[in-house]
Amino acid sequence: QVQLVESGGGSVHPGGSLRLSCAASGFEFSKYWMYWVRQRPGNELEWVSRIAPRTDVTYYEDSVKGRFTISRDNVKNILYLQMNSLKSEDTAVYYCAKDLKEIRYSGSYYRGQGTKVTVSS
Repeated sequence: QVQLVESGGGSVHPGGSLRLSCAASGFEFSKYWMYWVRQRPGNELEWVSRIAPRTDVTYYEDSVKGRFTISRDNVKNILYLQMNSLKSEDTAVYYCAKDLKEIRYSGSYYRGQGTKVTVSS
């Protein structure tokens, strides 16, 4: 079955960096759009970034552009999110997610259990 296991979360001061990883299994990782989504305290789930199946095409939510970088390793089946210049408003549970459709982007996804990121002084 599909498994998405996030790691790398933790507590960091404003301006700091974290690198999230997501180990994927149970599906052909290289054939799916992959996402990072987050849920900030008191807020709904929101999309952060996504990356195309086999190219370097990436998209970012406006508030993280220039600070976050999504990438993937289609050999190791791992999705990454490098987060730099972290702000308190980035505090959230971050989820790795896979599109429900193979190859094409649908905007609907299945997500993992999440990893918590806390940005605080």
